[in-house]
Amino acid sequence: MEALRPYEPKSRVGKWFESRLPIGGLVHSSFIAYPTPRNLNYWWTFGGILAFMLVVQIATGVVLAMHYVPDASLAFDSVESIMRDVNYGWLLRYIHANGASFFFIAVYIHMFRGLYYGSYKAPREVLWILGVILYLLMMATAFLGYVLPWGQMSFWAATVITNLFSAIPVIGESITTWLWGGFSVDSPTLNRFFSLHYLLPFMIAGVVILHIWALHVPGNNNPLGIKPKTRQDVLPFHPYYTSKDLFGLAVFVVILAWFVFYAPNFLGHPDNYIPADPLSTPAHIVPEWYFLPFYAILRSIPDKLGGVIAFGGAIVVLFFLPWLDRSKVRSANFRPLYRQFFWILVAVCIGLGYLGSQEATGGYLIASRILTAYYFAHFLIILPLLSWVEKPKPLPESISEPVLKDEKPAGSGGSP
Repeated sequence: MEALRPYEPKSRVGKWFESRLPIGGLVHSSFIAYPTPRNLNYWWTFGGILAFMLVVQIATGVVLAMHYVPDASLAFDSVESIMRDVNYGWLLRYIHANGASFFFIAVYIHMFRGLYYGSYKAPREVLWILGVILYLLMMATAFLGYVLPWGQMSFWAATVITNLFSAIPVIGESITTWLWGGFSVDSPTLNRFFSLHYLLPFMIAGVVILHIWALHVPGNNNPLGIKPKTRQDVLPFHPYYTSKDLFGLAVFVVILAWFVFYAPNFLGHPDNYIPADPLSTPAHIVPEWYFLPFYAILRSIPDKLGGVIAFGGAIVVLFFLPWLDRSKVRSANFRPLYRQFFWILVAVCIGLGYLGSQEATGGYLIASRILTAYYFAHFLIILPLLSWVEKPKPLPESISEPVLKDEKPAGSGGSP
């Protein structure tokens, strides 16, 4: 395991620089010699994919900001100018717009992988909490960005969502007025949203650094959910997992590229190609697809304040997940009851996403209320009860055991 050795610069210049600013040693220990469980599967590649997508979003966003005009009378035309007049502006915008959707695809897979394998359990509670904070920042950034094209869906989504703050007692009206910069959604609102949309990705990058730091303290979780016990249980991150991550990233980028070049508007809404008109309300206002489950929860509550509380509570409950699930076993591979409820939760979230895209009437509304009730019951009732009644399967002794137990000694001729 050559890569597991400490970093030692070979040149005199390298040694001089390392003694004053040990960046090489930090990179080596964090991304090359970092001991990683040998049984990580491809679901673990999405962490690296998310880091790559963050860089793509920041890079394309900075260039787009050079040509965007945050004014209610000019924003829509400036986006059209980017598409038609800026060299490769169409490509940058389609990468940025579809990249947001693929960012959320990756983060949802990453989060559900954490739920399945118990990556939120001790000693990784802070790692999980930082992940939820990143998710909140992503949601805020994506919503702010969705408003910037200043089409019909952008304008009315901003109007609906900012109005929700007015339901907060005492301070709600003041928050709404500050967000608007006046008494309705207009140019000051767009200026505020543009500034925040530009700022938040750099805040996300800062929290990502903390997230990686928090990961390196306890080390990676793994599909078995047990700690590495011997040197045989781990591999250096490079070249074993860098090559694996690069392959997963290449597949992900190919799929993203297909959408960018062949179906760039598939994940968007056609009404957003109509300039914003405060006097013409769209027949059916819907947010981007990655907000639809929370939109269904919001609309399932008949009271405005109650809907806001449910909307916020659906995210806040994730912060307390490490303490709601008290089972000592992490991986759902060894928790048969939990595994069934996990897949029910996945189905419920997909169902809420579908219901969020439909009108809040009749059977759709009733179904939204049922699934909303189950979503909260999963975290607040089912998980605590499972911790008491579930009988997990026995865990293997080590990470290497399931791989090596069937190997025969060399020269044994296959005999026991």
